[in-house]
Amino acid sequence: MEKRNSTTLFKGFVVNIEQVEVRMGEKGWHTYQIIRHPGGVAVLPLHEDGTVSLIRQLRPAAGAFLLELPAGRRDPGEEPAVCGMRELAEETGLIAGKLESLGTIYSSPGVMDEVIHLFLATDLTQQTDNQEPYENIETLRIPIAEALEMARDGRIADGKTIAALFRVWGRK
Repeated sequence: MEKRNSTTLFKGFVVNIEQVEVRMGEKGWHTYQIIRHPGGVAVLPLHEDGTVSLIRQLRPAAGAFLLELPAGRRDPGEEPAVCGMRELAEETGLIAGKLESLGTIYSSPGVMDEVIHLFLATDLTQQTDNQEPYENIETLRIPIAEALEMARDGRIADGKTIAALFRVWGRK
């Protein structure tokens, strides 16, 4: 990709906004604004009895409480698996004996460069959660079949959660 005239329009706590001109082949140069995000991790905790632990939390950008995976932003240079274990423990109190990659997704590639690493957590033990002061999280444990149905019918609307559920669907 050929680009020029990159300018940072906004530097924030979580994201920066960059304006850049991108060459679109024979169609010439076009201006884009791109939200720069450090990336994140989301973890699907799957218990031995076939249930999953999801969290319900307020998402001000959506203006609603959403049901989703434990997830969080990566610290600079932090390995995705380390971030996943940290976020899982902080938000739910769960400790995973095994963390398996489910690949990555782009949350909104038309405007944002955020990459979310998805993981499946198994061999789980319960500890006490350690939520951030700004978090108000409720953990729910439901059968994975019910979670998949909720993803299909729209009761789960969070993209990273839907992607992880369908990536483990039908696995042995």
